[in-house]
This record gives sequence, C-alpha cells and structure tokens, in this order.
Amino acid sequence: MEELPDWTHRREHIESRAERKGSNEKNIPVEWANEAYADPLAIDFIPDYASKTGEGMRRIGWSDSAGFLISIITVRDDTGHLWGATAFRSNTYDQVSYTEEES
Repeated sequence: MEELPDWTHRREHIESRAERKGSNEKNIPVEWANEAYADPLAIDFIPDYASKTGEGMRRIGWSDSAGFLISIITVRDDTGHLWGATAFRSNTYDQVSYTEEES
C-alpha cells in the first residue's frame, strides 16, 4: 500500500473547513482525504502549482465516500516524512486536470 499523509497536526484544520471558510465549503474527514490520496487514477502536481515555497505537492483523487474529487496538499520534511497540509473539494481547474488525465 502506498504511503498516506500523516494528518496528526492538520486533522482539525481539514475537518473544520466549512466552519472557517463558509457554508459553500465541505469539511473533509481524514478518511476521505486518504481515500482520494490512494486513488489509483490520482494525478500529481509536483511542485503544487499554487505553492509559494515550491515545497508543497498537490494530488487530486476521487473519494467514493465523499462522492467528489479532493485536492490534497502535502509536504515532505527533511527526514522524508509525508505530512498532510490541507485537503479540499477540488476546484474547476483540478477537476478538468483529473478528467483530462483519465481520457
């Protein structure tokens, strides 16, 4: 099985997205984020095209439990540990990128 992000420090962040961002947003349970991360058809942007530091990685994958695409942002520390930074319902650009890769 592929390595999954460690959400130890960011679980509350992704699971309370709607409370922080508004009712148009979805809270993302860690289980949904991990399901999308493990999607065999997931696509990666390394580095994340929106990263300010160039250290973030973006993976876009489908979550059956959520019923939609989720964008997962991760970073690796100096020891190689994979940390989950954030996860959210994929925006239009990410959705198009995923469906173009499927074709």
